[in-house]
Order: sequence, then C-alpha cells, then structure tokens
Amino acid sequence: MKISLPVTAGVAALALGGAFVAGVQVGDHTTLPRGDDGRPSAGQRLAAGTPLTAGDLSLVSAGDCESLLDWYVDNTRDLVTAWGWGGGVLYGGARGVLDDTPVAVEARAPLATKSVAEASSSATGTNVQEAGVDEPDVVKADDGVLVRAVGDDLVVYDVTGKTPRRVGRLDLLEGAKEQQQPELLLADDRVIVLGQSWSADGPSTRVTTVSLADPAAPEVVDTTTYAANLLAARQYGDTVRLVLASGLPMLDFVMPHGSLTEREALRKNREIAAHSTISDWLPSLTSHGRTQQVVACGDMARPEDFGGAGTVSVVGWSADAPDHRSSTGVATDGQTVYSSADRLYLATPGGWGGECRAMVCGGPMPLTKGVGPWPGRGSGTTQLHAFALDGDHAAYVGSGEVDGFVADRWAMDAVDDTLRVAVGPSEQTGDWNSVVTLQEKDGALEPLGRVDRLGVGEQLQSVRWFDDLAVLVTFRQVDPLYAVDLSDPAHPRTLGSLKVPGYSDYLHPIGKGRILGLGVDADDKGRTRGGQVAVFDLRDPRHPVRQGVVKYARNLQVMAGQDPRQFTWVPSRQTAYAVVARYGMSGGVSAWVSELKVGAGGSLTRHNVRGADGYDDVAALRTVPLPDGRVVLVTEESARFL
Repeated sequence: MKISLPVTAGVAALALGGAFVAGVQVGDHTTLPRGDDGRPSAGQRLAAGTPLTAGDLSLVSAGDCESLLDWYVDNTRDLVTAWGWGGGVLYGGARGVLDDTPVAVEARAPLATKSVAEASSSATGTNVQEAGVDEPDVVKADDGVLVRAVGDDLVVYDVTGKTPRRVGRLDLLEGAKEQQQPELLLADDRVIVLGQSWSADGPSTRVTTVSLADPAAPEVVDTTTYAANLLAARQYGDTVRLVLASGLPMLDFVMPHGSLTEREALRKNREIAAHSTISDWLPSLTSHGRTQQVVACGDMARPEDFGGAGTVSVVGWSADAPDHRSSTGVATDGQTVYSSADRLYLATPGGWGGECRAMVCGGPMPLTKGVGPWPGRGSGTTQLHAFALDGDHAAYVGSGEVDGFVADRWAMDAVDDTLRVAVGPSEQTGDWNSVVTLQEKDGALEPLGRVDRLGVGEQLQSVRWFDDLAVLVTFRQVDPLYAVDLSDPAHPRTLGSLKVPGYSDYLHPIGKGRILGLGVDADDKGRTRGGQVAVFDLRDPRHPVRQGVVKYARNLQVMAGQDPRQFTWVPSRQTAYAVVARYGMSGGVSAWVSELKVGAGGSLTRHNVRGADGYDDVAALRTVPLPDGRVVLVTEESARFL
C-alpha cells in the first residue's frame, strides 16, 4: 500500500542523506556503489563538471572548493547592485486560456476496493505523509513514555497507568538565545529536539539530543547548531535527516552615501563578492566547540545550467551517534522535497533566477499550508531531481521536468521507479490541474503519462495517493473530487468525479474504500460558510458518493488542512479526532477536539471536547494515539486520556 497526504504545507519537506554517487543501477532501490568501508562510495572527489548522469537537466560534481567558489561568484555577478544583492519584484504572467471543456470520464471497470486502504499515525503518534517516515511534532509517544515541548522545556510523562503522570522536565535553552517553538523526534530512548532562530547574522537551527535512559532525569548528550534554515527533518527507523537551506551569503556590502556614488558602490560591491570565500557560501555547523562546513566541497553537486545560487544541504546520522554525521549538498534554490522510504525528489520551479533568491529562497519557511502555486511565474516548468536512499546516504538517479507547478511535497508520490506528480497551471499548460507520471530510465526522469483538465479554472486543494489510484480535490465554486486510475502509469485516466459544495483541503483514508474529507463548506456561488467533514465512498471510483456530513458554524475552521498533525484516525475505534478552531471578532482564538465517529453506511456523528485558548495553545493542541488504543489529549497545560 502506498499512502501520501494532501497538498498542504508550502515548503516544509525532507530528506536525503549521505552523498551523491555515479553509477547507480536505475530502478534498484538498495544496491549502491560502495567503497572499501562498505558504504556508498560518494567520497571519490570527481572533477568539477563531471556529469552524474546523462540527462539534459543532470547535476554535475561541484569539484574542489576553488571550482565551486568560482561557479558561485561568476554566476551571481549580475545580482550584485550598489545596495548589495539585488532582486526585483516577482511578476505574474498569462495563465493560459480558460477552457470549460469537461473532463472526459472513461467507462472502464472500477479498481479493486483495496486500492483505497487505511492510514494510521506513525509509531510515535504523529499523522505523517508516508508510512515508515516519521516527522517532527511538539508531542511524541512510544514505549509507555510521552514527551512534549512546552515553551523552552521538555516535559516527560509516564502513560502506562490510568492517567498520564509527569515524571521529568528539562530546560532546553540552558542560556542559549530565544528560538521558535521546538519540535521533536523520538527514536527509542533518544529525543531529538529541533529549534530555529533568526538574527541579524541569519537563520540558525539548533539540534539537541536528549537521553531518556532515565525518564525522570532527561539528559542532554549532544548539541549542534547549523548556520542555516531548517526546511524539514525526517526519521527513518533510527536514522535522522535534516534538510537545510542557505540563501545568498551575507557579505559586508556598502551602499551609496556621501561622496560614494552609486557607480562606485556597485564597483566596490562586485569586488567584495569576487573576494568572498567558500565559507561565505556554504553553511557551517558548530558542535563541541568546533566550527566546520556542513558539507565538504567534494560532496556538493550543482546543475549543469545555473538555476540559482542557494544551497540545499542534507545531514544524516544515527540517533544514538549524533556526532557521526553524513552530509551532502546541492547548489540550487530548490524548495520542495518529497521523500518516501527509499526515494527522494527535489523540485525546483524553472526560471525563477534572482527574483527567487533575493526575495524567497533560503529564508524562514512556513510549517503550515501555503497559498498554492504561483501561476505565470518563471518558465512554467518544474525541474525534478531523484535520489535513491540507503541508510543515511543518497545516490543520484536522474533528473527531468514537468510542465506546470508543483505546489508542495504533498503533490508528489513515488511507487517503485515511477514518480507521480499533481501539477497546477502555468503558461506552459491550460488553466487546469494535471497528474503526470515519470519513470527512471537511463539516468533520467522521462515523461511517461499525463491526464489533464482536472478542475478547469480551479485551484488544487488536496491529493491522496495510493498504489493505483489518486484522489484530487479542486475548488472554485463547488468541490470536484476526481478519481484517477494509475494502474497503468503510462496511461493515467480519469475514472469518475463528484461535485459537492465547498472543498476538502485534507483527505484521510479510513478503510473499506472510504475517505474522510476535512475542509470548508460553501454555497453554490463558492462563498465559504464554515468548516465541514464528510465521508466519501470510493468503492466504485467511477461513481464517488458522499455519505455522512458534519458542518460547523461560519467562524469555525477544521485545522487539518493547515496542519495534518492536528488530525488523528484510530482504526480500532473507527473514530477521527480533529482540532476545530473558532476565531473571534476581537481577534482571539479558541479550539476544541471534535470526536468524529464513523458508523454504518458511512454515517458521521460528533462529540466535542474542550481544548485550548490562544494562538500558541491552539497550535500545540494534539491527540496522540497509543499502541493499546487509548488516545491522549495534550494541551499546553496538561495531558489526559480521552
């Protein structure tokens, strides 16, 4: 079974690890070229410009530090202005001609009901994108222990008894500077605490490893700080990976003032950029009092054609050995990364150039849902780079591109050697959404199949992927839900569709061929009215049916579309737990948990449990399932069983 979540969170993404290597057998997810130590042989320092594959969009080895520095400096010379790094305003363009041609629905036999399988939370209680790939959260639970980040504290609970019992506490800052609300990963008795902060010196990411060998006395065993922005973190078994983004370096540029003219300032700034060092361009890390580059120059790769001067770095390590890191990097402005258990895909909007670097890339990235694709900007294509994952290493497989915009990581999914992508409109497409398939072949991602005209003139709201089926929701005035057959990746086809008021911005499979859709109610003119949850029956994907529906008042929002971690499905109870928030006229916010029971025939009943008040408290509200079927309601103030 293959499961991925819907289109939400803009750029939060993960995860490659290790280093790039040549010679991977395409389609083999486990066999990588290895050196004398048995690890993938990424350490061969290939000469600068050595192709890592034969594709037109292929990456090449960055070579030594001198070659990489020359590449950065030469390709960014035109971005230097009299005031420092330049940019310009991102501009829009034509979106294509509006086409109201209806989607052609092929009359074919329905897929097997097992295609729409059931999804549950990770082993640590978080609702994640991919089975077997855990994600950070403010609360984690495993083996009778629950940990949560409360402000600057790590709090530990024993959840083996009738009520959660607080047993330990740890100050996470210990004199360090203020940071954003930390999030956690949990691997056996190790908690990995991830905190971010921003200052005049740029972004930084602090990773603290805490031992729970004695839950009553949690102990810090390692602290590492990265001079980069954290795009995403993921956990595969006991392997932890970070994806870090660095933008253009912060150089000591001058500005026109007094007798210093604009022309002289430009000349001076170009001299400053020309005399920069590789340490200005590549991020550093500090651990045990020692500072070093996150990625060695020989483990960097770059596009053959310049596509951006940012740096994406990936660091992997075993949770029980945080000081034995494996790292790799790509000189690119890529923002969107999707990872399955054995594949990694980096998506880069084509043609963004300096506008992206100066205004968007490498800065703080939102952790919740963005506004979707930006039609008309850039070249209208999205470049894709594929890597095979093996432990904490990654091997480059190949590259390709698709017409259209990939909104975020939820729009991508991989099965075997096939990548499936949901794309929004650009000047290279019509004003509709599409599903595209690509296949790894001869060192490239080659286009395989495509189905268009999904939601003409509408915005893609959510996607759910299965082995041989995709379910998409778009919205303008009504909620078209499309079922797309992917059993033959070379010939994807629309099986059926259903139009109902409103839209679902989060879809969750609950078994027996059914999906729970959480989102927004609307009238027949597309005016939104409040939150909504519905059961959709897809046992015959040619004819999707909406069954039970629960609606909320106009000022109530179902939060799963903004943060899927605020949703939990418990199969043993046939019950969903969804955070619902109320936004007051005076600007305040409060929330509760809506307990949604799915009954016979897809009926839906609800019971509300009081949750939290205030923006921070509402954002931290969680329901955490335990292996024995119990559910813990965690607020800023307490933890209790539901």
